[in-house]
Amino acid sequence: LKAELGKNVSVLTIGPAAENLVVFSTVTSDDNTSGSGGMGTVMGSKNLKAIVITASDRRPEAANPERLRKLADYIRTLRPPQEDMASPWEIPGLTKAHACYGCGIGCSRQMYTGRDGRRYKSFCQATGVYAGPVQKRYGGFNEAQLFGIQCSDGYGFDSSVFKGLINWLVACYEEGLISEKETGLKFSELGTAEFMETLSKKIAFREGFGDILAEGTIKAAKEIGGEAEGMLHRFVSNRGSEAKDYDPRLMITTALLYATEPRRPIQQLHIVATPLFMWLGWGGEEKPGKSIPFENYLKTARNFWGSDIAGDFTTYEGKALAAKKIQDSIYVKESLVLCDLRWPVMSAPGLPGGDPTLESQIYSAITGNEFDEAAINKIGERIFNLQRAILLRQGWEGRKSDKILDYYHEVGLPQGEVFYDADCWVPDKSGEPASKIGAVVERDKFEELKSEYYKLRGWDVESGYPTKAKMEELQLQDVAADLAGRGLLK
Repeated sequence: LKAELGKNVSVLTIGPAAENLVVFSTVTSDDNTSGSGGMGTVMGSKNLKAIVITASDRRPEAANPERLRKLADYIRTLRPPQEDMASPWEIPGLTKAHACYGCGIGCSRQMYTGRDGRRYKSFCQATGVYAGPVQKRYGGFNEAQLFGIQCSDGYGFDSSVFKGLINWLVACYEEGLISEKETGLKFSELGTAEFMETLSKKIAFREGFGDILAEGTIKAAKEIGGEAEGMLHRFVSNRGSEAKDYDPRLMITTALLYATEPRRPIQQLHIVATPLFMWLGWGGEEKPGKSIPFENYLKTARNFWGSDIAGDFTTYEGKALAAKKIQDSIYVKESLVLCDLRWPVMSAPGLPGGDPTLESQIYSAITGNEFDEAAINKIGERIFNLQRAILLRQGWEGRKSDKILDYYHEVGLPQGEVFYDADCWVPDKSGEPASKIGAVVERDKFEELKSEYYKLRGWDVESGYPTKAKMEELQLQDVAADLAGRGLLK
């Protein structure tokens, strides 16, 4: 497409996985930036292969350029010292740092050139998609790990699903639940580039056993049955078969985020986890609670979660408000297309507790429409309620569907399962470390938490449906009328 239309175009495209309606397929754009959640499958179902755009000759101008310049200068001062920004995804001799277009802060994103001459990313979730089998086979890093990223991006898989699927598949083989003959996979080659290529191709083109895997881990487990289903909790976090992260037994706020979203809401989960990382001193040598003053942690909790008590993960108190505030603000952030690694600014040199108003300041400077934090988050609330309406129309059953996996209710949090907090430390209300080893999400308390959350949302508590009053408040009268006609409005 670029050869035909010129270098100044950008391309958003699907891959073979989406063409063949693999349920966890992605869309991918320049520099292998991907959009997950099955969007590729939607495009594939409509036979839409790609979207190409070209830049306008007219450079857009901010409504208040001087105000925006001052904001940009200030935001640059909030950048962490360069020595504190070492990339966990750098592979010496193979990858190079590569900031996204227009980035004012730089980050740890890495790129490299594959043997096919194409550029690929080495970054975050994608880096681990095949890391486990590779490192087990070779005892450490091998270039096959990068090839795993190439397969995921090239065929068009959501790596957050693909990773869990691979690890679950290996466990099924090790337990004798599947065989090489049955699957057409040579598990003796596990960890090699050849195994990854064969597996990826089978799934992307729905060949043989790959047709079962193309439906996602949960459905594949049901197809096999027995212990294959019993092992799911080790590899998936939610109904979307996405990889485990940010366990609700550790951070109860995330239970509401998982329960009310159709997929793993990673940016929302990060807002819960980031202050905990800082308190833990993650990546450093400090003991929990020693890396930052507890007052700074509480200030972050007030600014971004709504209260001090929201920062105490030993109680359910304050978590409903925190979940609502997080969701509303994140829907704004995603609409503004702000980097998840840096936004919101929850901590910065000389800015303890962060600043939740920066997004509204930027929006106001660019558009000329004056919005404070509360006003811009109202937009996020509107978007979230629109999503809720769409989910209900498509078969979501309100309160009945707002649930997390039974595993989180039934199995105590084991030591070592949370990769960033092996001993399961969280701060209590006084800032002292409290271990949550053995904790579960208590069903009755979770139901009470949902009721509190629905009240804060202005929804009907019994059904979890939106109310006419709330939808009208958010200027969604047309959506309310549609829901009412379907019996989905209170």
